[in-house]
Amino acid sequence: MTTIKLTTSIKANIEICFDLSRSIDLHIESTKATNERAVAGRTSGLIEHGESVTWEATHFCIRQKLSTHIVEMRRPYYFKDVMITGAFRSMEHEHIFESNDNDTLMIDIFQYEIPYGIAGKIFDNLILKKYMIALLVKRNIVIKNQAEGLLAN
Repeated sequence: MTTIKLTTSIKANIEICFDLSRSIDLHIESTKATNERAVAGRTSGLIEHGESVTWEATHFCIRQKLSTHIVEMRRPYYFKDVMITGAFRSMEHEHIFESNDNDTLMIDIFQYEIPYGIAGKIFDNLILKKYMIALLVKRNIVIKNQAEGLLAN
């Protein structure tokens, strides 16, 4: 299993950061490069506990679908989504939020397993892990910019 842990400091309150992280619309904005769109389940607005979303996107020149389900949510501190169907063998993404005055620490713990045995492991080590980190960092920059922009207005 591959684990990616990212920490992003945001100068905005925890509720804003939590809601922006659940925004289907902002996720679409952050993934323009892969033409990602929500095609089933919750397709806009804020995803809630118990809801699912199916994403369609192009990764490595292949149009793919990934469905996730929100299995746990403790507003505004935590939510977790897990893959229902998709290219991974398994995938889960924990979203953790810690507040300090008007700053928020947003922590992502993204874990996945890929199929294809040793070939999959080599692909993960050489390409996929870096690719996934870049996608998550881009998403977090968009959330940070949006949250800090809201605070400035």
